[in-house]
This record gives sequence, structure tokens and C-alpha cells, in this order.
Amino acid sequence: MKSIRDDHEVARDLASEAGQLLLRLRARHGFAEPEVLRTLGDRTSHEFLFSALGRLRPSDAVLSEEGADDPARLSARRVWIIDPLDGTREFSEPGRTDWAVHVALWENGDLVAGAVALPAQGSTVSTVDPPWLPEERPAGQRLRITASRTRPPAFVQRMATQLGAEVVPMGSAGAKICAVMLGIADIYVHAGGQYEWDSAAPVAVARASGLHTSRIDGSPLRYNVADPLLPDVLVCRSELSGMLLASIRDGADLDSAGPHAGG
Repeated sequence: MKSIRDDHEVARDLASEAGQLLLRLRARHGFAEPEVLRTLGDRTSHEFLFSALGRLRPSDAVLSEEGADDPARLSARRVWIIDPLDGTREFSEPGRTDWAVHVALWENGDLVAGAVALPAQGSTVSTVDPPWLPEERPAGQRLRITASRTRPPAFVQRMATQLGAEVVPMGSAGAKICAVMLGIADIYVHAGGQYEWDSAAPVAVARASGLHTSRIDGSPLRYNVADPLLPDVLVCRSELSGMLLASIRDGADLDSAGPHAGG
């Protein structure tokens, strides 16, 4: 019988193995043809993860950014939600480390396990042994908000100005949520378009780390629904959530953020 512990390890090990495949692909192919490298990366990682989950968890459904959506997942008890290569743009740029592999497990209505591999940073965070932040932030330290390096929502800059915070631009959504988990940033906020696979795995680990996770109106993040669009997310230290949700509610102009995928 499968145990919950086993699922945590499966997520961690598969995310890490896919990350190693991507590192080897990057080294072998080089960066002269970025579009080709992005396509190869998405396909290689998807095929590995889909095959491995089919072997290790043959009864479970899979929702992948790179695979056809099978509506049968909506009646499944267990669904793996994967992003084989999050931060595809960064993957194809030499020297960048802000790209990731996401593997999460949804079971009976909620996320129960997850892992985010950051292969170019040599680490994987997971629900096997989630990172824990110090109980208190250093006194006097400015808040740090991590946001998209290429498409930062306008309201993020307004929030940063209002809070006197620093904006830390970064690629992959997984890398940004990991930055909060690892104390590199304090807040990740995004609006304007994401899908379930962009946030499922990092949110699973962030929850296990004791962080606040929600949509930017404070409502719960819901996964394995018919339309996988899950356009916004807030991840932060729990003691900041009330202030941040109020700031977003009072100052956001979300209509100005056009729909797009990614972090």
C-alpha cells in the first residue's frame, strides 16, 4: 500500500531526475538555438515525468502543461500536477538559474505532496523535508517582493512603493516561491495569468513550510478543476498576509494586467 511519505519521495526524486536530464540537455545542445532548446526541454522533461508516473503510480491521473488534458482527471481520486519546465525562457539563456521542474500530487480535494527542483542551483525543495524560515525577520530589513522579470504586474510596483519594499525580479514562478521559502524574498505576488501547474508544486511545499498561500483576494487556491487557469497567487510569511491582502484590495488595478502564462 502506498504511504503519504512515499508520495513525497516520489515527487522529490522525479523532479530532481528530470532536472538532471535538463541540465545534460542544456550542456549538450548549447544556447545557439534558444527556441529549439526550449522545445526540447519541455518535451524531454514531460516524457520522462509522464513515463515515470505511469510506471510508479499507474492508477493516478496526470495533468501536465505539456500534455493533452484528459477530462477523466476530474473524477480521479489522485492527480499529479506537473510543470516539466517552468521558466522555459530562462532555461534557454546561458547563466540563468531561475528555472525549475514542478511535481505535485492532488488527492481528494487538495494538494498533499510536492517538489520543486532548481537544477541549475543544485537543489530541490520538497514536502519530504520542507525548508523552515526563522520565526522573525531581521529588524529593519526592507520587505522584498519577487515578481516576473519580464512581465511584472503594475500593481506590484505600486504595492512596493506603498510598503517601501524592494522588487526582486526573477524568472520561474517556482523559483520565485522558493525564494520566499529560502528567505531570499518575503513575498511572491502574481496576477495576470497562470495555470495550475505553475503554482501547484511550489504552493504544496510553501504550505508545508508554514507560509501563507492564497489567491490575491484571499480566497483559497483550488486545484484539479475543469479549467486549469489559476491566474493569481500570493505567497508570503503568514504574519504579512493581512497587510498584503489589504494593500492589494485597496490599490490593485488588476484589470490592467493582460492574461498570460508563467511566473
